[in-house]
Amino acid sequence: MGLKLTSRQQAQLQWLGTLPPKFDKMTRIIEQMSAQQADDVQVRSLSRMLDEVKAQASGLGVAALSDTFGYMGTLLRRGGGHQLKVHGLRELLAGAKINFEGAMRSATQAADPVPAVGDEVKPSP
Repeated sequence: MGLKLTSRQQAQLQWLGTLPPKFDKMTRIIEQMSAQQADDVQVRSLSRMLDEVKAQASGLGVAALSDTFGYMGTLLRRGGGHQLKVHGLRELLAGAKINFEGAMRSATQAADPVPAVGDEVKPSP
């Protein structure tokens, strides 16, 4: 018998499946930034991608990923030292990957059945 997922979980799972290639692109651009090889077009495309995935995550109720992508976008746009940005983006990307794993786990767990009216609910020990 397969897992019964809610429609929300199915939507989250489908969207989460699109993230690994985006993580690869983010990693590539951040590494180019650290080597001073990224041009403005690449940095702007990273900023746009971060804003898009933040909005998508927020719409699907994946708050941890939404927050992390929002922090990354803010850090990318703000002024300050170049190495500070690169280091911060690396750290936040690592956190986003951890949040991604948690979101995948959450999206693949079967929903708890809701007790019917009149069913006896047993307290947990």
